[in-house]
Amino acid sequence: MSGKRFAGRRALVTGASRGIGAALAERLAAEGADVALTARSLDRAAKLPGTLAEVGARLARYGGRVALIGADLADEADRDRVVPEAEAGLGGPVDILVNNAAMGVYAPVADYPLRRARLHYEINVIAPLHLAQAALPGMRERGQGWIVNLSSGTARPWAGPPFTLGGTGTGTTVYGSSKAALNRLTNGLAAELYGTGVRVNTVEPRAAVMSEGAQELVGHIVRPDQVESMEEMVEGALALCDCPPGRTGGVEVSLALIAELGLTVHGLDGSPRAV
Repeated sequence: MSGKRFAGRRALVTGASRGIGAALAERLAAEGADVALTARSLDRAAKLPGTLAEVGARLARYGGRVALIGADLADEADRDRVVPEAEAGLGGPVDILVNNAAMGVYAPVADYPLRRARLHYEINVIAPLHLAQAALPGMRERGQGWIVNLSSGTARPWAGPPFTLGGTGTGTTVYGSSKAALNRLTNGLAAELYGTGVRVNTVEPRAAVMSEGAQELVGHIVRPDQVESMEEMVEGALALCDCPPGRTGGVEVSLALIAELGLTVHGLDGSPRAV
């Protein structure tokens, strides 16, 4: 891609050691952004493969600044330092905040461990709010900013009775309820900030993107026709990292957004590709 639409902008992407976060961070860097990455896995992979160091090495080839921040977003003290460290590493305030990091453990609701449920809300709801609050002063001062929260179709309730639950049964309920809370938080924050130049949106895949985490959770039950490519998900999310002030407060679906805006899907390096 010849254009560098994000040149001069600084982006912070959470959950960026693998999956959608790593892919979106690479695409931002390919289009000229300076990018800060945060996740728990700084230079040593945890349960799933992927580290910030590996992703950072890929991003460095695009020539922009890259900052790596090892942090556990369930920990308030860690969250407190993420935005300041991103700003220090990138040389200025954050223009684009992508809240991608998420916890997802599927199990029936009636006996769901409360400690695990609290962690879902700490990581999937409180952390995005915390980071947004930290990034907002700089965005407001400059009169523009983009906050993009990654959501999920599991936020929508089932119609019934009778209920048609699908392959995961009620197992997605706690995770989905945290994403429903994130959607509502997005909408309220957007309404509050409307007119300031700060846009706040969520985006979700049509059904599933087969990242490492999704493969482990639902890879055995998701049909091929329910899956979209990583490049498609990134294309839809990226549109909200550069949307006009009037597009705010929405809960967008990546493939629908691509169709609405007539977007061409690109590779993670910014090159056009067929899907």
